[in-house]
Amino acid sequence: MLGFWVGFNLFVLALLAIDLGVFHKKTHEVKIREALIWSAVWITLALLFNLLIWYWMGKIKALEFLTGYLIEKSLSVDNIFVFILLFSYFHVDSKYQHKILFWGIIGALVMRIALILLGVELLNRFHWVIYIFGALLIFTGIKMALQKDKEIHPERNPVLKLFKRFMPVTHDHQGGKFFVRVGGKLAATSLFVVLLVVETTDLIFAVDSIPAILAITRDPFIVYTSNVMAILDSGRSISH
Repeated sequence: MLGFWVGFNLFVLALLAIDLGVFHKKTHEVKIREALIWSAVWITLALLFNLLIWYWMGKIKALEFLTGYLIEKSLSVDNIFVFILLFSYFHVDSKYQHKILFWGIIGALVMRIALILLGVELLNRFHWVIYIFGALLIFTGIKMALQKDKEIHPERNPVLKLFKRFMPVTHDHQGGKFFVRVGGKLAATSLFVVLLVVETTDLIFAVDSIPAILAITRDPFIVYTSNVMAILDSGRSISH
């Protein structure tokens, strides 16, 4: 099983490296056509990986992966909408959005694997935790159903408030950089602020989506891979 984990992560990192180093080596605005092509590529890769799971682990695991993938994909629609609102709120130039989403995905991979392993361990040790996860999903569903207008308030983000206490922040994009020197001192740009908000927002989304997949399977590899493949596609779905 360790070989599956290592192989999958190396595969994902290789794809991300090709994406950033070849197809997005030069910063540019992602148009609808390009976004649709990339989305089709990632969906195809997810389905091919599903076939590999069928071959390696059997039909049940393959069905669990597909179900988890579809759940994460459906939940990610709301995520995409929030990210668009964030880009609009911070006036992020469209040519820099892919860079933020790319590094946001890297951070999401680390956070998701930590949360998934923690969730599986809690369920294995304390079965009653499943009722807490269920209550959380019901609460989230009711909140989404009753919420009429989506509003974001990044200035209330506690992580961002804490970050600004220790790191000066510029008010412009500084040519797409995350950090710059201002008066000889290191400062974060507004783009890094957006990235930080995106990461903390994704953490909240993960708390919603991971319990839903854990209700289907407790296999951490299936939960993780289905999450990752859905995230990779969702990160390419924002265009102008």
